[in-house]
Amino acid sequence: MLRVDLNCDMGEGFGAYKLGNDKDLLDYVTSANIACGFHAGDPSIMKKTVHMALEKNVGIGAHPGFNDVTGFGRRNIAVTPEETYDLVVYQIGALHGFVRAAGAKMQHVKPHGALYNMAARDSSLADAIAKAVYDVDPDLVLYGLSGSELIHAGLKRGLKTASEVFSDRTYQNTGELTSRKEENALIREDDLAAAQVVRMIKEQKVKSVSGTDVDLQADTVCIHGDGANALSFAKKIHAALTAEKINLMKVSL
Repeated sequence: MLRVDLNCDMGEGFGAYKLGNDKDLLDYVTSANIACGFHAGDPSIMKKTVHMALEKNVGIGAHPGFNDVTGFGRRNIAVTPEETYDLVVYQIGALHGFVRAAGAKMQHVKPHGALYNMAARDSSLADAIAKAVYDVDPDLVLYGLSGSELIHAGLKRGLKTASEVFSDRTYQNTGELTSRKEENALIREDDLAAAQVVRMIKEQKVKSVSGTDVDLQADTVCIHGDGANALSFAKKIHAALTAEKINLMKVSL
Protein backbone atom coordinates (compact mmCIF):
# COMPACT_ATOMS: atom_id res chain seq x y z
CA MET A 1 0.00 0.00 0.00
CA LEU A 2 1.34 3.40 -0.96
CA ARG A 3 2.08 5.91 1.79
CA VAL A 4 3.56 9.37 1.96
CA ASP A 5 4.31 12.12 4.45
CA LEU A 6 2.84 15.55 3.65
CA ASN A 7 5.00 18.30 5.13
CA CYS A 8 4.56 22.05 5.37
CA ASP A 9 6.90 24.93 6.25
CA MET A 10 5.43 26.77 9.23
CA GLY A 11 6.10 29.40 11.86
CA GLU A 12 7.55 31.69 9.22
CA GLY A 13 6.27 34.96 10.64
CA PHE A 14 7.22 37.23 13.52
CA GLY A 15 5.21 37.83 16.66
CA ALA A 16 3.18 35.26 18.55
CA TYR A 17 -0.01 35.74 16.50
CA LYS A 18 1.33 36.23 12.98
CA LEU A 19 0.87 32.62 11.99
CA GLY A 20 -1.00 32.93 8.70
CA ASN A 21 -2.82 29.73 7.77
CA ASP A 22 -0.69 27.47 9.95
CA LYS A 23 -3.48 26.38 12.30
CA ASP A 24 -5.76 25.39 9.41
CA LEU A 25 -2.93 23.77 7.43
CA LEU A 26 -2.22 21.42 10.32
CA ASP A 27 -5.53 19.68 9.58
CA TYR A 28 -4.19 18.47 6.23
CA VAL A 29 -0.48 17.70 6.74
CA THR A 30 1.41 15.07 8.72
CA SER A 31 4.66 16.94 9.41
CA ALA A 32 5.56 20.55 10.16
CA ASN A 33 8.91 22.20 9.43
CA ILE A 34 9.15 25.00 11.97
CA ALA A 35 11.33 28.04 11.30
CA CYS A 36 14.01 28.47 13.95
CA GLY A 37 14.48 32.24 14.06
CA PHE A 38 17.07 32.85 11.35
CA HIS A 39 15.15 33.30 8.10
CA ALA A 40 11.87 33.72 9.98
CA GLY A 41 10.19 32.96 13.28
CA ASP A 42 10.92 34.00 16.84
CA PRO A 43 10.74 32.32 20.27
CA SER A 44 7.04 33.05 20.79
CA ILE A 45 5.97 31.83 17.37
CA MET A 46 8.17 28.72 17.68
CA LYS A 47 6.54 27.75 20.97
CA LYS A 48 3.01 28.39 19.70
CA THR A 49 3.60 26.42 16.48
CA VAL A 50 5.07 23.46 18.40
CA HIS A 51 1.98 23.31 20.61
CA MET A 52 -0.41 23.61 17.66
CA ALA A 53 1.37 20.75 15.88
CA LEU A 54 1.25 18.54 18.95
CA GLU A 55 -2.48 19.16 19.33
CA LYS A 56 -2.99 17.80 15.81
CA ASN A 57 -0.51 14.91 16.22
CA VAL A 58 1.67 16.36 13.47
CA GLY A 59 5.37 15.46 13.39
CA ILE A 60 7.69 18.32 14.31
CA GLY A 61 10.89 19.21 12.48
CA ALA A 62 13.43 22.01 12.61
CA HIS A 63 13.62 24.24 9.52
CA PRO A 64 17.07 25.90 9.74
CA GLY A 65 18.12 28.47 7.17
CA PHE A 66 20.51 31.31 6.55
CA ASN A 67 20.43 34.30 8.89
CA ASP A 68 18.76 36.43 6.23
CA VAL A 69 15.39 37.83 7.25
CA THR A 70 15.36 40.41 4.45
CA GLY A 71 15.80 37.74 1.79
CA PHE A 72 13.66 35.17 3.65
CA GLY A 73 16.61 32.80 3.55
CA ARG A 74 16.35 32.44 -0.21
CA ARG A 75 19.56 34.27 -1.16
CA ASN A 76 22.75 32.28 -1.60
CA ILE A 77 25.33 33.11 1.06
CA ALA A 78 28.97 32.02 0.92
CA VAL A 79 29.51 29.81 3.95
CA THR A 80 32.15 27.28 4.94
CA PRO A 81 31.19 23.75 6.03
CA GLU A 82 32.14 24.70 9.59
CA GLU A 83 29.85 27.74 9.53
CA THR A 84 27.09 25.60 8.08
CA TYR A 85 27.52 23.03 10.84
CA ASP A 86 27.33 25.73 13.51
CA LEU A 87 24.21 27.46 12.18
CA VAL A 88 22.36 24.16 11.81
CA VAL A 89 23.28 22.91 15.31
CA TYR A 90 22.25 26.29 16.76
CA GLN A 91 18.83 26.29 15.13
CA ILE A 92 18.04 22.65 15.83
CA GLY A 93 18.91 23.31 19.44
CA ALA A 94 16.57 26.29 19.63
CA LEU A 95 13.54 24.33 18.45
CA HIS A 96 14.54 21.23 20.40
CA GLY A 97 14.24 23.23 23.61
CA PHE A 98 10.61 24.11 22.91
CA VAL A 99 9.77 20.56 21.81
CA ARG A 100 11.34 19.04 24.90
CA ALA A 101 9.68 21.62 27.17
CA ALA A 102 6.36 20.49 25.69
CA GLY A 103 7.16 16.90 26.63
CA ALA A 104 7.58 15.74 23.04
CA LYS A 105 10.28 14.49 20.67
CA MET A 106 11.45 16.15 17.49
CA GLN A 107 10.98 14.06 14.35
CA HIS A 108 13.14 15.58 11.62
CA VAL A 109 15.27 18.38 10.19
CA LYS A 110 14.66 20.02 6.84
CA PRO A 111 16.98 22.86 5.72
CA HIS A 112 15.30 25.92 4.30
CA GLY A 113 15.57 27.87 1.06
CA ALA A 114 19.01 28.67 -0.30
CA LEU A 115 20.72 26.47 2.29
CA TYR A 116 18.61 23.52 1.14
CA ASN A 117 19.28 24.15 -2.55
CA MET A 118 23.01 24.74 -2.09
CA ALA A 119 23.34 21.54 -0.05
CA ALA A 120 21.46 19.63 -2.75
CA ARG A 121 24.44 20.26 -5.06
CA ASP A 122 27.44 20.80 -2.74
CA SER A 123 28.62 17.63 -1.03
CA SER A 124 30.71 19.50 1.56
CA LEU A 125 27.75 21.59 2.73
CA ALA A 126 25.51 18.54 2.63
CA ASP A 127 27.92 16.60 4.84
CA ALA A 128 28.17 19.51 7.30
CA ILE A 129 24.38 19.54 7.65
CA ALA A 130 24.18 15.76 8.02
CA LYS A 131 26.94 15.83 10.67
CA ALA A 132 25.13 18.59 12.56
CA VAL A 133 21.91 16.60 12.59
CA TYR A 134 23.67 13.39 13.61
CA ASP A 135 25.65 15.06 16.38
CA VAL A 136 22.55 16.65 17.91
CA ASP A 137 20.42 13.51 17.66
CA PRO A 138 21.20 10.54 15.40
CA ASP A 139 17.55 9.48 15.57
CA LEU A 140 16.37 12.56 13.67
CA VAL A 141 15.24 12.10 10.06
CA LEU A 142 16.98 14.30 7.49
CA TYR A 143 14.71 15.64 4.74
CA GLY A 144 16.35 16.50 1.43
CA LEU A 145 15.58 16.87 -2.27
CA SER A 146 15.15 13.47 -3.91
CA GLY A 147 18.43 12.30 -5.43
CA SER A 148 20.41 15.16 -3.91
CA GLU A 149 23.79 15.35 -2.20
CA LEU A 150 21.92 16.00 1.05
CA ILE A 151 20.23 12.60 0.89
CA HIS A 152 23.54 10.92 0.03
CA ALA A 153 25.29 12.67 2.93
CA GLY A 154 22.58 11.69 5.37
CA LEU A 155 22.75 8.03 4.39
CA LYS A 156 26.54 8.10 4.59
CA ARG A 157 26.33 9.48 8.14
CA GLY A 158 23.92 6.73 9.13
CA LEU A 159 20.83 8.92 9.37
CA LYS A 160 17.36 7.95 8.32
CA THR A 161 16.46 10.15 5.35
CA ALA A 162 13.25 11.20 3.63
CA SER A 163 13.48 12.02 -0.06
CA GLU A 164 11.38 15.09 -0.69
CA VAL A 165 9.36 16.20 -3.70
CA PHE A 166 7.50 19.47 -4.21
CA SER A 167 3.86 20.05 -4.95
CA ASP A 168 4.17 23.67 -6.04
CA ARG A 169 7.47 23.74 -7.91
CA THR A 170 8.58 22.76 -11.41
CA TYR A 171 11.58 20.58 -12.17
CA GLN A 172 14.61 20.62 -14.43
CA ASN A 173 15.90 17.59 -16.36
CA THR A 174 18.57 17.14 -13.66
CA GLY A 175 15.93 16.63 -10.97
CA GLU A 176 16.69 20.04 -9.47
CA LEU A 177 13.96 22.57 -8.80
CA THR A 178 13.53 25.39 -11.29
CA SER A 179 15.05 28.56 -9.87
CA ARG A 180 12.56 30.98 -8.36
CA LYS A 181 14.11 33.60 -10.64
CA GLU A 182 12.41 31.88 -13.58
CA GLU A 183 8.80 32.69 -14.46
CA ASN A 184 7.82 29.02 -14.64
CA ALA A 185 9.27 28.06 -11.24
CA LEU A 186 5.94 27.88 -9.40
CA ILE A 187 2.80 25.87 -9.91
CA ARG A 188 -0.18 28.05 -9.03
CA GLU A 189 -3.13 25.84 -9.98
CA ASP A 190 -4.50 23.42 -7.37
CA ASP A 191 -5.38 20.73 -9.91
CA LEU A 192 -1.93 20.78 -11.52
CA ALA A 193 -0.22 20.56 -8.15
CA ALA A 194 -2.39 17.64 -7.05
CA ALA A 195 -1.86 15.78 -10.34
CA GLN A 196 1.92 16.25 -10.09
CA VAL A 197 1.93 14.93 -6.52
CA VAL A 198 -0.14 11.85 -7.32
CA ARG A 199 2.10 10.94 -10.26
CA MET A 200 5.28 11.45 -8.24
CA ILE A 201 4.02 9.03 -5.62
CA LYS A 202 2.42 6.40 -7.86
CA GLU A 203 4.94 6.43 -10.72
CA GLN A 204 8.02 7.93 -9.02
CA LYS A 205 8.32 10.35 -11.94
CA VAL A 206 7.83 14.05 -12.66
CA LYS A 207 7.73 15.87 -15.97
CA SER A 208 10.39 18.56 -16.29
CA VAL A 209 9.73 22.00 -17.77
CA SER A 210 11.13 20.72 -21.07
CA GLY A 211 8.75 17.74 -21.10
CA THR A 212 11.21 15.04 -20.03
CA ASP A 213 10.25 12.44 -17.44
CA VAL A 214 12.59 12.56 -14.44
CA ASP A 215 12.87 9.68 -11.96
CA LEU A 216 12.61 10.49 -8.28
CA GLN A 217 11.68 9.04 -4.91
CA ALA A 218 8.76 10.51 -3.01
CA ASP A 219 8.88 9.83 0.73
CA THR A 220 7.55 13.24 1.68
CA VAL A 221 5.78 16.01 -0.21
CA CYS A 222 6.32 19.70 0.55
CA ILE A 223 3.68 22.41 0.62
CA HIS A 224 5.11 25.90 1.15
CA GLY A 225 3.14 27.40 4.01
CA ASP A 226 3.99 30.95 2.90
CA GLY A 227 2.43 30.42 -0.54
CA ALA A 228 -0.66 32.41 -1.44
CA ASN A 229 -2.54 29.19 -2.24
CA ALA A 230 -1.09 27.05 0.54
CA LEU A 231 -4.36 26.14 2.23
CA SER A 232 -6.26 25.39 -0.98
CA PHE A 233 -3.28 23.34 -2.22
CA ALA A 234 -3.22 21.36 1.03
CA LYS A 235 -6.95 20.63 0.84
CA LYS A 236 -6.80 19.60 -2.83
CA ILE A 237 -3.71 17.42 -2.42
CA HIS A 238 -5.08 15.77 0.72
CA ALA A 239 -8.32 14.97 -1.10
CA ALA A 240 -6.49 13.67 -4.19
CA LEU A 241 -4.27 11.37 -2.15
CA THR A 242 -7.23 10.07 -0.18
CA ALA A 243 -9.12 9.37 -3.41
CA GLU A 244 -6.11 7.42 -4.73
CA LYS A 245 -5.99 5.42 -1.46
CA ILE A 246 -2.52 6.74 -0.66
CA ASN A 247 -2.05 6.77 3.10
CA LEU A 248 -0.86 10.02 4.67
CA MET A 249 1.52 9.13 7.48
CA LYS A 250 4.37 10.74 9.39
CA VAL A 251 7.83 9.44 8.59
CA SER A 252 8.68 6.62 11.00
CA LEU A 253 11.45 7.26 13.51
